[in-house]
Amino acid sequence: MQKVLEYPFDAALILKKKKGIRRELQKEEKEYVRKNIAILGGSTTSEVKDILELFLLDYGIEPVFYESDYGQFWQDAVFGNAVLDTFQPDLIYIHTSNRNILHYPAMENTLEEAEGMLMSEYRRFCSMWESLKEKYGCPIIQNNFEMPFYRLMGNKEAFDIHGKIYFLTRLNLLFYEYAQSAGGFYINDINYLSASYGLERWSEPKYWYMYKYCLCIPAIPYLAFNVSNIIKSLYGKNKKALVLDLDNTLWGNVIGEDGAEGIEIGHETSVGQAYSEFQGYIREQKNLGVVLAVNSKNEMGNALAGLNHPEGTLCPDDFIVIKANWEPKDKNFLAISRELNILPDSMVFLDDNPAEREIVRRRFPDTAAPEIYSIEEYIRVIDRSGFFEQTVFSGDDAKRNVMYRQNRQRAELEQGFQNYDDFLKSLKMEAVIREFEPVYFARIAQLTNKSNQFNLTTKRFTEADIRAFAAKKEYVCLYGKLSDQFGDNGVVTVVMGRQEKEVLHIELWLMSCRVLKRGMEDAIFCELVRKAEERGICRLKGYYYKTAKNAMVKDFYQRFGFGKLSENAAGDSEWVLELAGYRGKNHWINISN
Repeated sequence: MQKVLEYPFDAALILKKKKGIRRELQKEEKEYVRKNIAILGGSTTSEVKDILELFLLDYGIEPVFYESDYGQFWQDAVFGNAVLDTFQPDLIYIHTSNRNILHYPAMENTLEEAEGMLMSEYRRFCSMWESLKEKYGCPIIQNNFEMPFYRLMGNKEAFDIHGKIYFLTRLNLLFYEYAQSAGGFYINDINYLSASYGLERWSEPKYWYMYKYCLCIPAIPYLAFNVSNIIKSLYGKNKKALVLDLDNTLWGNVIGEDGAEGIEIGHETSVGQAYSEFQGYIREQKNLGVVLAVNSKNEMGNALAGLNHPEGTLCPDDFIVIKANWEPKDKNFLAISRELNILPDSMVFLDDNPAEREIVRRRFPDTAAPEIYSIEEYIRVIDRSGFFEQTVFSGDDAKRNVMYRQNRQRAELEQGFQNYDDFLKSLKMEAVIREFEPVYFARIAQLTNKSNQFNLTTKRFTEADIRAFAAKKEYVCLYGKLSDQFGDNGVVTVVMGRQEKEVLHIELWLMSCRVLKRGMEDAIFCELVRKAEERGICRLKGYYYKTAKNAMVKDFYQRFGFGKLSENAAGDSEWVLELAGYRGKNHWINISN
């Protein structure tokens, strides 16, 4: 059955049952990422905080909140607050609205005066953001502005220099330009949310007059859900792949019965148009780095005929894995997960058949299988579910599908070798291993938040954190890129150690599952040892913190000659390696710096 907090959700039920939902979430056996989140409000925020907590808990993020006093968002940011300083937020959410605009142009104001008011309002917010960045160096989420619920001049409000709509539109554009140029700054688009919800209902004045909420209380779950999607994206909780059924999901009708000529796709019918638009939407998701796969009860020939339909937007090459057979769909789902080398809970299953959705949900409880019933709503449900919320888009994201396809080519090549070492040598691998560089800060932060299986400490960092570590002299910070005869995998591994006299404490070591068992761990470890010796370090200490997903690296340090110092009841362990006389191994990868 659909989860209470999964879109499309019942907002009234969430508001009514929030305490019970919270209790149920806390009963779940889940590993949480604990984060201090400061909410600086220009209006009442208590209900926003309560509902935001539910969505974050559902995503595996345990929030601890600081709430500013009513309307004190700017004062807390600019004048300082000892409580907030002690709190040390990991993330700041600024919940403001058009109610917090100090001055709008009046009809007697000149163009120059109106422009001056606009820039004064922008500078007021900008000074707040800069102050927060300097003090806390953490991500900031800022609401843009919803439109006013009335138009004094009617349609002229949209383009007259005195109009509130014109003023707010211009101010929003300035916010967007700041977001484009400032790292770690994100817009929560309440302008879109209010339009989608219905501006008259969103801005119903009684909630402001009676409770000082800048939006109606029934809309708060939609606001909180939107903010939670930004936060879960920042902390690596996005989905990675979309697994799709075919019949009545990517096209209308059943191709096995109606033939390729009988499926509905294209512009000849209204239903065909809807499926065409949906395929176009899925293609756009692929271009953002979402990995696509097919899971269909069908003959392979029929599946390929449908995907090669001349009116279709998607084609077989858009999918990394195509499972078209008569196996149970949960079995195929697991096979797809293994072939992509990502966990089932990182995939979204889209199927028009509720029985198939439920089968997959029951076997993989953390897998999303959204409720879809009619093609007209497919895009809306997928889009507003926020599965693939974009906060950072790197070059590696754009090439992700190409990288997965190259991985399949490597797997096919491997089948021709009886000796694995010979296969690795045949790849002609080249690695670039360097200290952290600004051009890769965003990708490195993204890796720390997305890598779960090959991740020894599972520490999560923001781009601002990575920038700070790179500037600290006591840290050795290395990233690695890997390429071979099939192509470039991009940045795939990160190691970070903190020097304490003659000891280097390895606080972070992770690697993308795309390059497992190719020797990249040996290559970067050799470089880490070299850097350590240059600093006069004679001992390395490694740490393994057990999670539900990183069992594969439980004894990882042992293969490098580390000795285990200790292991606690939770399974966390500490390891040590003396560098005197140590010689690393790297037989397959040519390293350049």
